[in-house]
Parts: sequence; C-alpha cells; structure tokens
Amino acid sequence: MRRAIPLLFFILISASVLAQSSQPNIVMIVVDDMRYDEWGGGGHPYLQTPNIDLLGEEGTQFNRAYHAVPLCSPNRASILTGQYPSRHGIIDNTARNQASFMLDLFPKYLQEAGYKTAHVGKWHMGNSPEPRPGYDYWVCMEGQGRTYNPVLFEDNTSYVAEGYITDVFTDKAIGFIQENADAPFFLYIGHKAIHPEAVQRDDGSTDLDVPKEFIPANRHKGLYLGKTYQRSPSYSPTASVEEGKPVIENAFRLRSEALEKDPRWAGSMDLGIAEKTIQTRAEMMLAVDESLGRIMAELQKLGIDENTVIIFTSDNGYFFGEHGFSLERRMPYEESVRAPLLIRHPGIRSPVKAVDGLALSVDLAATALDIAGVNTVGTVQGKSLMPLLSGENDTIRSSGLIEYYSNENPFPWTAQLDYRVVVTDQFKYIKWLRFDRAELYDLKKDPYELQNLIEDPAYKEILGDLQGQLRVLQLEALALE
Repeated sequence: MRRAIPLLFFILISASVLAQSSQPNIVMIVVDDMRYDEWGGGGHPYLQTPNIDLLGEEGTQFNRAYHAVPLCSPNRASILTGQYPSRHGIIDNTARNQASFMLDLFPKYLQEAGYKTAHVGKWHMGNSPEPRPGYDYWVCMEGQGRTYNPVLFEDNTSYVAEGYITDVFTDKAIGFIQENADAPFFLYIGHKAIHPEAVQRDDGSTDLDVPKEFIPANRHKGLYLGKTYQRSPSYSPTASVEEGKPVIENAFRLRSEALEKDPRWAGSMDLGIAEKTIQTRAEMMLAVDESLGRIMAELQKLGIDENTVIIFTSDNGYFFGEHGFSLERRMPYEESVRAPLLIRHPGIRSPVKAVDGLALSVDLAATALDIAGVNTVGTVQGKSLMPLLSGENDTIRSSGLIEYYSNENPFPWTAQLDYRVVVTDQFKYIKWLRFDRAELYDLKKDPYELQNLIEDPAYKEILGDLQGQLRVLQLEALALE
C-alpha cells in the first residue's frame, strides 16, 4: 500500500500534464483595415499571399463573416470581449483609456485556465500603451504608432525598436512562442498594417498635417507598380451616389463643403482611390503574409503546429471608391462591414473548407474559449464558431447585428451617420438612426448594393420581418433581453 500512493500520485500528475498539453495553443492575428477580399485567395487580382492562402487551404474560410462594428477601437473591443459596442462601451476611436482597462477581456479566462497570454502590437482602445489585465506578456505602441522605428512599450519601459513595424511585431511574437512552446499559450498579434501613417488625437480627430501614406517595407516598395485593380460596378470616382441613398448624398454635399473650406482634406481623402494607393496597400500586405509564414514555420520547427489553432481576421474593411467612399471605412456597405476570417484548427480531422453561415467578430471570444475548453462567461454575447468548423451545423444564427456610433466625428460629413444593420443569408437592412431613412438590399440579386428596395411593395413583408429582428437584436446587444 505504501507503493500504491506514490504510483497513484504519479498517475494523477501524468493525467494532469496530459490534459494540460492537450489544450491547443491559439494564435489570433488582427490586420488593420484589411478588406475581406484583400488577399490572393480572397480574390485580389494581383496580390500574392501564399501563406494566407495556405492557411485558407488547410483551414476554414468564412465567406460571410461580418464586423459587429466596422471601426478600429470598438471592433477590437468586440473581438476581445465578445460583446457589442452597446455593451462594452468602446463606441468610437476616442481615447477611452480608463474604460479600456476595465474591459472583461477573454484572455484573462484563458490565463486562469493555465494559458500563458500575450498581446503584441496595436491596442488602440485608448491611446495608452500600458498593459491591460489578462496578459503575461505585453508589447504595444501608443495610439497608431509609426511604421518605421516604432516606439514600443514593453516591460514598463518605452524605447525605439529599429526596423519595419510588421517585422518588429513578428520578432516579438516568435520570441513569445519560443519561450512558451511547452505550455498552452494564447498570442494576439495586432498589426499596424495596412493602416496608413496617421496621428489620431485623444478626441478621435486626425492631424491633417500628417500625410496619410501607406508605407510598405523597403524590400516590397514598387513591386506592384503599374498593376491595375478591377473596379467594382459600384465604383464612383466622382463620388456620385446611387439612387435611393439620400443620407449618403447629403453627406457628400457636406464633404464637398469641407474640401472647399480646408484644402488639406483633398490630400487626405484620395477620392476615387488611386491605383497607387491600392498598389502600396498590397505591398504592405506582403509583410503581413511573410509574418504569418514565419510564425507557421516556427510552430512547425518547435513541433507544436499540430496543436496550435490560428485565427486570422481584421478590424474593419476599406473602400476602393465603391459608392464614392475612400477613407470613410465605417459605412454599412459590404466593403467595410465584411471581414476576412480564416481559422485553422489541426485538431479537427476534416474541417469544413468554406462556411457560408453568418459569423460576427463578437463570436471570436466564444470560439477561443471553446477551443481551450473554457466555459464561456456570461458577459460574452457571441457564439462559438466550432460547430461551423466541424460541420456539426451549417449556421449558428439566422441574422446578425452591426451597429455604429458616430460620436467621434473624425470627418465632418459623417457626424450624424449612426446606424444599425440587420444582415441575413440574403438581405441587408440599414436603419439610419438620426434620419427618417433606411435602405434594403437583396444581396443575392444585388451583391454590389446598387438598388435600394426600401420603397418596393414586393418587399414589404420582408422589411417588416427585418425591422422586427432589429428590435430584438438591439435589445440583446444592450443586454436587455
């Protein structure tokens, strides 16, 4: 009996270690301002992203993923809390530093479950670069940071890190992986790419004296010079508005007035989006693709790639002149609200290759917790995407909510454009909150959102159903139902 106790103890310890080692590592990569189609496998006509493509081939591509809000700060908060802006309170890009320290971030629940957790890169829920709760390792930049030789905050110290910011973040991420290869870890990488160089003040406004340049790594500059992007049928170089969009038409009148009053806007707006802009964004994406490739190679080298889940997405989209927009990447149209979303889970033997069921950015927190075997906390409003990955279900929701608050007013012409959106497998309903106006689109018949059906009597019943769904979804987002 004396020998049985140590043996039993050894068995229990071994079982515990085995259980811990079976917890998959999770790497979550969030690219800044990346459109849903801004990668090779996503349909970009000349951008080559072999590593992102490989991730899509080995994992699952979500064809109908949406941002809960198409704006940097609030959507990053939605990704990391699993909550809608209505609930977590980060509703715009103003520097809500104090509020962001109080967010109920899902990494802390992974940390409590034995995970080593890291934040590497852009935070931008408040400009403060200081560590938020829930992370064992933290390296960040203040606000938008800068593309070359960024000032980083690490180990409670600020310093200048030499090099291109995407490469710097990748080095930091790989260092964390190497140090924690024997323990389950969660690694969040917030790229600055493919955001232009910019200075955003605490009140959310931007410094117009700082040119909004897209800056690729020196090794990639000019690689796509002369390439042409195939424009969408909704492309409007003169910012003319499709019929049935009076709210946007009014906004563009205000935009014209702003351009006349302050010529600095002209240099920032890039109306119509020049081919050079699309080319340099594509060149910036090359470093992001290389970053993913380096991380995947390191996971394989360490022998942990088969126990590491990779989630790849962005915080909002971007317009290439569709509907007359450029920098206003917060509007309710597909180029802005649709998200790239790829998930590779090696633990699923036969993952679904392409998912058409609706997914939202609020679902990523629930998904990460589910992957780790951690019970979803009550504050998480999203749903796990695991049933879609495994093929257990084709859909986890019949409709999704997208919401936007215009409080920060970075552009004078978007100051009143608060909206709520309901999207289903076929329709999109847009309700402008400060105007007695709405828009309705049949995304299957009209994927470019050219024809507003809001006044069409043939869609009266569908409209009524979507309005009812909006009321329910908004109450749920507010945690009132």
